[in-house]
Amino acid sequence: MTVTLADVAARARVSPATVSRVLNGNYPVAASTRERVLRAVDDLDYVLNGPASSLAAATSDLVGILVNDIADPFFGIMAGAAQTQIGGPGDGSGRAGGEKLAVICNTGGSPERELTYLTLLQRQRAAAVVLTGGAVEDPAHQAAMSAKLTKLADAGTRIVFCGRPPLPEGDALVAALAFDNRGGGRRLAEHLISLGHRRIGYVAGPPERTTTRHRLEGHREALRAAGLDAAPGVADGGRGSEDQDRLTVHGPYDRRSGYEATLELLRRAPDVTAIVAANDTVALGACAAVRDQGMRIPQDISVAGFDDLPFSVDAVPALTTVRLPLFEAGARAGRLAMGKENPPPGGIATIAAELMIRGSTAAPRG
Repeated sequence: MTVTLADVAARARVSPATVSRVLNGNYPVAASTRERVLRAVDDLDYVLNGPASSLAAATSDLVGILVNDIADPFFGIMAGAAQTQIGGPGDGSGRAGGEKLAVICNTGGSPERELTYLTLLQRQRAAAVVLTGGAVEDPAHQAAMSAKLTKLADAGTRIVFCGRPPLPEGDALVAALAFDNRGGGRRLAEHLISLGHRRIGYVAGPPERTTTRHRLEGHREALRAAGLDAAPGVADGGRGSEDQDRLTVHGPYDRRSGYEATLELLRRAPDVTAIVAANDTVALGACAAVRDQGMRIPQDISVAGFDDLPFSVDAVPALTTVRLPLFEAGARAGRLAMGKENPPPGGIATIAAELMIRGSTAAPRG
């Protein structure tokens, strides 16, 4: 049964006019009253008709694009590419011709903020939502996400994942475009092993993120295949061995984390000959830390990244990394969100990752 404004008013013990004032934000309301109304809205999952409520269409011209950090090129490239398909160039007249208004929602990596934005988009009857980047692997958050996305889909909103795997309950999705992070991590480690590296440190991302887990799993698969998943002379080759844990440091996906984690790795294992970073931004921090310790790249220690962000080729030396087709994936997500492209079979597509070998990796010295 549809929840009405009157239902919210009754729940909050205020007049419908007060509920309207709180939701529209166009009239001063006491803080305690406002809190009571908002609590009733959440309890009843009331959806406010947006500016398009008077139109016959079930959805508005709004499309939400959720990103962790718009300043991070990984998200900025995907969001910008999606917007090219959502906003479109128009016909040159300045008139809308089927395009939508794309709104970038910066979550800051907060699961709570992610749900808040989805609720706001639900209230605005968004035509589509594109969620970019890795997901948080928390069962409670996943359940809340699944419930929220189902309600959006039931109301006619098209849901597309770009750069993240589907949820365990992913029936609400139009499509999930998932990067082959596991395969990319494996191929990068195999490259270092082929050069002769046997002690490889890993600067990982936040442990609760799918992207972190998949890249690290691929890395360790290659080490196990080469018999390098335990310390020298130790017969314990099991997954998640104590030595591999010691050679792995987790942190945020930023340069500072790369710098600090690399110093910690060099303290724990001064015999490492190569360092793999969670992404290219982290790799820049790793390179700075290596140089500050008086070592050269790659003569003394190799460094590799992931994503092939635009600055990677301009690093000195150029960064060996794994290329993800971020622009292509974002544009495809935009087309799927607009209904311009048919969903992949089963609604899920795995996007290949390509190894880019450059000057920051070489065979270890003597």
